[in-house]
Amino acid sequence: MSSYTIDKTLSGVSFEQAVEQTRAALAGKGFGVLTEIDVKATMKKKLDADIDDYLILGACNPQMAHQAIGLEPRLGAMLPCNVILRRTGPDTVEVSAIDPVASMAAIENDKLHAVAGQVRTMLADVVDAI
Repeated sequence: MSSYTIDKTLSGVSFEQAVEQTRAALAGKGFGVLTEIDVKATMKKKLDADIDDYLILGACNPQMAHQAIGLEPRLGAMLPCNVILRRTGPDTVEVSAIDPVASMAAIENDKLHAVAGQVRTMLADVVDAI
């Protein structure tokens, strides 16, 4: 785990398989995918730059988001929880989920930090399940 993400490297799977597994693991923990950004396609279109497969999934657990926004109304600026998938080798894909505890460290609200800890555990479970 980096200082701000929860990571796992998958070997022997296609990028598409990794995306399917990640979506299934997110759904299994009550997260929906609200946004999807194909960074590879965007870089090609906007900059004519070629990069390896790179996808950002904006994941949200509605119950946890509702609770967090109730504690900090401006928290929506930090939502959803991003999960990235990026090709790191010919047959490897790294999955990285934001660590909500790290991302919310600047907010002085102990109740929110407790919610962020719950979400971190849930996202760690998602990453472990992939």
